[in-house]
Amino acid sequence: MITTDRPTLTTCTLEGTDAAALVIGVGTGADGAELLANPLPADAAERLQSLLEPLGVSGKADEVVRVPGVEGCPVELVVLTGVGSVEDAEPTEEALRRAAGAAVRALAGTEKVAVGLPADTAERLAAVAEGAGMGSYAFTAHKSTKDTEAARRSAPVSALSFVTEAADAEAVLERAGHIADAVCATRDLINTPPSHLYPETFAKTVEEDLAGSGVSVKVWDDKQLLAEGFGGIMGVGQGSSRLPRLVRIEHAPADAAAHVAIVGKGITFDTGGISLKPATSMTTMKSDMGGAASVFAVVRAAARLGLKVKVTGWLALAENMPSDTAIRPSDVLTMYGGKTVEVMNTDAEGRLVMADAIVAATEETPDVVMDIATLTGAQMIALGTRTTGIMGDDEIRDELVATAGRVGETAWAMPIPENLRASLDSRVADISNVGDRFGGMMSAAAFLRDFVDASRDESERAESPTPWAHLDIAGPSFNESAPYGYTPKDATGTMVRTLIGFIAGRAG
Repeated sequence: MITTDRPTLTTCTLEGTDAAALVIGVGTGADGAELLANPLPADAAERLQSLLEPLGVSGKADEVVRVPGVEGCPVELVVLTGVGSVEDAEPTEEALRRAAGAAVRALAGTEKVAVGLPADTAERLAAVAEGAGMGSYAFTAHKSTKDTEAARRSAPVSALSFVTEAADAEAVLERAGHIADAVCATRDLINTPPSHLYPETFAKTVEEDLAGSGVSVKVWDDKQLLAEGFGGIMGVGQGSSRLPRLVRIEHAPADAAAHVAIVGKGITFDTGGISLKPATSMTTMKSDMGGAASVFAVVRAAARLGLKVKVTGWLALAENMPSDTAIRPSDVLTMYGGKTVEVMNTDAEGRLVMADAIVAATEETPDVVMDIATLTGAQMIALGTRTTGIMGDDEIRDELVATAGRVGETAWAMPIPENLRASLDSRVADISNVGDRFGGMMSAAAFLRDFVDASRDESERAESPTPWAHLDIAGPSFNESAPYGYTPKDATGTMVRTLIGFIAGRAG
């Protein structure tokens, strides 16, 4: 389910490389396309620049053009990758990251690739290496034709080298490799079909992958969940023959500077339950565990990067199926911690499993708790398919949005209007799982907010509430359109880099 077959990342010189292709950047300047700083000899660069107009090269983002046999270049194939406008400024780190990803993605079938994009600083090298690493992704676990010539022609790049003079380049590449691997591990889990990934196998995959890593793992099975009162997870999962799990993973360095908790929605397949989805709305529902996959990958990466922060991850795993044992609209669930929920729509199930895990996470009084989920279709209506909505306490919400911008991801701060919380009031229970249809992304966040610190004493909660933020990745988690930059079709691994960046910031 999680491949270990990631590309190697090393430094190289142009003269010493044995790569089959060299990636060079092109931008759109005031007078047309222009080469970015590159390792080519001056005369070879001049000849290549003179070819840009005849070849119709524009330098726009996602443009990739192959030029074989450039005189003076020791590599047989030069690959030009666009970064967009450079008319007013040098390309941003994110433009370089996307350009590297687009080029490496287009070079599938090439074993070794050298990257000559601008990488003269640690920051630029990190961006280029992350983009190249993420761009080399492919999910082939269930292909039966792996050894055919066609499969070899489409195999991802397996060795990436970077022409750079950046200080501490090897350390930068090691870190970039861990970050790219975290994104790709998330993609692997999301892309795995529900026939193979369900709560029990998800939990076993986590246990096996983290064995010997120093990350501790605890798994609650259905009997333990029932005995300990996890009514949300059990309620959602009781309609399936594949019963739910709760997984807690922890990276706990001895000298941790802070404690961060992350909760992930792990609905391994979502039919909508009794409130059944239309058939066409189920085709991507293997991705409804993207939050839990992200949490696993982030905690794993925090350990591999040696971040001096205690990180606890909570994976709330269930399969939402319709059956004679499934919960019904109007049922009331008693959640972990004692709060009761009237279930008015069984397709609003993610917030139910998340609520249980949020209560458990905040019982441990972390410095901050965040949750990440493919939670609402309303997120896509409000923000589209590439922008994550972030809600919660203003300070944490804004810190996450700023971190996303810094690492090259797209997020937007959203409020939680109090009138939307009022729409969740229930006449028969403490709260309903659905509220006002308009602003559904924000009312879902209002529901989750009610479970932060829900099992702690009221005076204790008032004196030291746990800072909290919620990330809704319903649209950005799964790309149903064409690939772009370092983002493939299907699972994207969105917000993994943001969460890693947030945690690294807490390490000081």
